[in-house]
Amino acid sequence: MNKFEQLGLNESLLRAINDLGFENPSEVQEKAIPLLLEKDTDIVALAQTGTGKTAAFGFPLIQKIDAENKNTQALILSPTRELCLQITNEIKLYSKYVKGLHTVAVYGGASITEQAKEIRRGAQIIVATPGRMQDMINRGLVNITQIDYCVLDEADEMLNMGFYDDIVSILSTSPTDKSTWLFSATMPQEVARIAREFMRKPLEITVGHKNSGSSTVSHEFYLVNARDRYEALKRLADANPDIFSVVFCRTKRDTQAVAEKLIENGYNAAALHGDLSQAQRDAVMKSFRNRQIQMLVATDVAARGIDVDNVTHVINYQLPDDIETYNHRSGRTGRAGKLGTSIVIITKSELRKINAIERTIKQKFEEKSIPSGIEICEIQLFHLANRIKDVEIDHEIDSYLPAIYEVMKDLTKEELIKKMVSVEFNRFINYYKKNKDLSAQKGGEERRDFSAGSGAVRFFINIGSRDDFDWMSLKDFLRDTLGLGRDDIFKVDVKEGFSFFNTEAEHAETVMDTFNSMHLEGRKINVEISKNDGGSNSRRRDHNGRSSGGNSNRGARGERRSDSFGGGRPPRRDGRDGGAPRRKDSNSGSRDRKPRRSN
Repeated sequence: MNKFEQLGLNESLLRAINDLGFENPSEVQEKAIPLLLEKDTDIVALAQTGTGKTAAFGFPLIQKIDAENKNTQALILSPTRELCLQITNEIKLYSKYVKGLHTVAVYGGASITEQAKEIRRGAQIIVATPGRMQDMINRGLVNITQIDYCVLDEADEMLNMGFYDDIVSILSTSPTDKSTWLFSATMPQEVARIAREFMRKPLEITVGHKNSGSSTVSHEFYLVNARDRYEALKRLADANPDIFSVVFCRTKRDTQAVAEKLIENGYNAAALHGDLSQAQRDAVMKSFRNRQIQMLVATDVAARGIDVDNVTHVINYQLPDDIETYNHRSGRTGRAGKLGTSIVIITKSELRKINAIERTIKQKFEEKSIPSGIEICEIQLFHLANRIKDVEIDHEIDSYLPAIYEVMKDLTKEELIKKMVSVEFNRFINYYKKNKDLSAQKGGEERRDFSAGSGAVRFFINIGSRDDFDWMSLKDFLRDTLGLGRDDIFKVDVKEGFSFFNTEAEHAETVMDTFNSMHLEGRKINVEISKNDGGSNSRRRDHNGRSSGGNSNRGARGERRSDSFGGGRPPRRDGRDGGAPRRKDSNSGSRDRKPRRSN
């Protein structure tokens, strides 16, 4: 007997469930479905991404809809176009045996008039993104004043994306006596506020603990020097030959750069970020779902709504600013009851963040060492042997075998095996023979100890307003590159050819390791510790932290620097040679044009 039968679902739904091959309901489905079928009520359901929430609200919603009534009876709000389409497709699969029931997806990037036509033809269920839904309401293209049910799916994601005002407006347009079903992975203050203002004594369903991580996901962290972050990513990929992963970066710039490096190094990778067109995004996601891409490098915003089964690893190339975002990232793996691994690549200065995440998700991280070159070669060798053993023979090769046998006739069985394996294996052994083990490098190198001192460390860096930075954009650039929090970079002072900034002493090693191995537009970045602490005795500063005094030609150690620091005037970021500084605005001191920043 199918366990879904015990939940009170009708025959048409059970037939669809049987077609889909569902046998056992998930925990959130077991808790939510009977409750929602039994009575009209408001509920708040807290469960991790990938636990079957769409079916948890979809099955009872379909059963409660009057298919003979063509008016809109239910609205489902979701954060992204992709998730909107996914929910729509799933609702259509669940309702395939319900005659006359129509579900329409409403989202940006498609014709609003065509979507309005679909609704006018009769749509009992609308699945929508908040922005497009609000637009249609404002234009009078949709009527939700008579709906009976409103579902907020991935509510925390919608609010993180800035849809609070749209959601409030949409809920205010709908009837006060409707049933509101709120599904969320976490319960931040904004979600709780929505529940208080628009729900009537909601019942609460919690799968696991509030804001906790999924029990099917294990958490690991790897401690590396900042300059070894990309090499660590490569080694983790090589140590997991069957990896099918999402790699998270903090900015669009880093996302594109990491993806390009992976592709250049022979990995099946692609970038997913906000600068891609919808057609490019769709093509990337299609390739990822078909497993033509093994490593999808994404920003948090672009990855919202991704629902792809069998992701083996989530890799945090850089940690996010807040823990809730980490929880959403790790929820991309370990879905539908399968096991997954969330990996964090961190530097010494970020260790404290691991403790904070552990307290929130109520799970412990396991500290692991980056595999050595020899370990990776062994893993790859046995993986290759198993691939050869398990490969299915295509008998179209049979006609070529006599000629192949002739070529191989002088080889023994042992020699043949060695040569076959060496074809693939040699590239790994040749690469790792030339590269030191990261663990040995981390433990064996002479480390600069900045922690003995107290307070802040002030740095000189050889980029400035000539490179299209003002104090704010430079602060963002430093923070994003170093993977630090909003307040970890301060006292930023931008000059024409160079700048100063402060961090706490604990971040100093990360700063030196990161920037002294970096190039900007083909020019090597140089960072040095400055004897000038940036305090009030050395410079008078305005309310934004910018300098309004002092000698702009003095460098890191207080010596005078020429405009041609580093030999020759450095190129501008827009490709032009250095010249006269750009005109300043007399009121604010800002340049006429700010550089475009990746978020």
